[in-house]
Amino acid sequence: EKSYSEALHWYNYSASFYTPGQIDQNLAKLQRNMASCYLHLKQVDKAKEAVKQAERCDPNSIFTKYSVYKIAVMENDTDKAVEAVIEMGKLAEKPSEHEDKLRVDKNTGSNLLSLAAQIALENDKPIVAIKALEHLTEHLQDCRQLFAALKCLVRLMLSKVMAENAEKRDEDINSILSYLNLACKKLAESFTEEKFTGDMRVLEAHWFRKVAWNLAVQFKDSPEKMRDFFVLSFKLSQFCPSDKAVLIAQKTCLIMAAAVDLEMGRQQVTPSEQTELFSQALQHLQACKEIWKVLKLTGDFAKDQTDTLLLLYEFEARSKLNDPTLHNLMESVWEQPQIEIKTLEIIASLAMESPARYPVLCKKALKSALNLHRKQAVIDAVKFSKCLHSLINISLPTGVTDLDTCVLQEVWDYFEDALSVVSSTDAYPEMEILWLMTRAWNTGIFQYTVGKYKEAEQWCGLGMRFLNHLGSLKKSYE
Repeated sequence: EKSYSEALHWYNYSASFYTPGQIDQNLAKLQRNMASCYLHLKQVDKAKEAVKQAERCDPNSIFTKYSVYKIAVMENDTDKAVEAVIEMGKLAEKPSEHEDKLRVDKNTGSNLLSLAAQIALENDKPIVAIKALEHLTEHLQDCRQLFAALKCLVRLMLSKVMAENAEKRDEDINSILSYLNLACKKLAESFTEEKFTGDMRVLEAHWFRKVAWNLAVQFKDSPEKMRDFFVLSFKLSQFCPSDKAVLIAQKTCLIMAAAVDLEMGRQQVTPSEQTELFSQALQHLQACKEIWKVLKLTGDFAKDQTDTLLLLYEFEARSKLNDPTLHNLMESVWEQPQIEIKTLEIIASLAMESPARYPVLCKKALKSALNLHRKQAVIDAVKFSKCLHSLINISLPTGVTDLDTCVLQEVWDYFEDALSVVSSTDAYPEMEILWLMTRAWNTGIFQYTVGKYKEAEQWCGLGMRFLNHLGSLKKSYE
């Protein structure tokens, strides 16, 4: 305390050489030094007065703003502290303009902002610390310091987000996204900095990619945010060695990002937004396919469903984009011996899901699925009935009377198929049998109305063959 008092004595003595009201940068410096001494001596009012004088003499000095900041923190004036930090941030951009007569090191702004953040943290002022660190990250040149500041920012903002209600979260989540984006950008730029070694880069990349991953998982209720974090995690992981764990993480990130884009594209969005989302999904899928090729070389992935997911997602994206390469994609699919029934049925469904409309592909997928159903050791009558129902529906549109003979013959065969399964099991759903009977009968009636009496008799007769297989409903229709 004695030394501060002595310093004040000499500062006051020096100040006495200035005429009252004189404006001088050196006088401002003197007043700032006096303010620091007063603060150490806990004489806040005198410190405030000294800073006031410094502001009068040199309002555009970053040092003056720093003095204002220190007092604001000491007085728990968060708003004023934040305001001072913002001013410091602005002044740190071009210090030479404001410090004409004082030698200002190029790192002065960064150093003062760093001290400001430290003071805020020591005084439990996270909001002020966040603001100081945000400005600090704009000016730091040293990679290690920058990543340390970004990590601190992420941790502080995460604590803030966890304590907030959902309405306030959005803005802060966007801030975290911006921090991670900056980390990604700086990692890319860090290759030119000699002191920042490859090992350091990998360590930082791992830290940030894991944070992005965890946030993606955490914000699963907000698909867009989840996707953005997964994409960022993928981008950050590209600065890590491509070992198996990283490749698996990259694959998952891209599949999840594509899944979200597809899901968002299914919502009520404009056609242009839809196109953008489906195109974006395709980009993620293409990158994922390349990673998956490499990953498959690292071990046994026989039970992994990635190939199926990639196929279904790519089919959906391309079909909804009306992509001309869709048929080429499917040619390779039809030839796959290990393709599953469920996959084919999903393809059939997607082929007709708006805005896609590919009845030929839908039909082909259902026929392939039906063939696989037939080859089962024990036919699952319920699944078989659903598949057959869809196939008849797509092949025999309701209300169409002018049907090609070949089409009618093909559909007739499906009904015969159904009869053979119905005859061999009691598990065929009764409502499906009723539907088949009604459908065949109605087709006969349609034929009758256009004068095709022979065909009408055949189809009505076919319908009657299902009647015997009805259970409780049989009496109602006899």
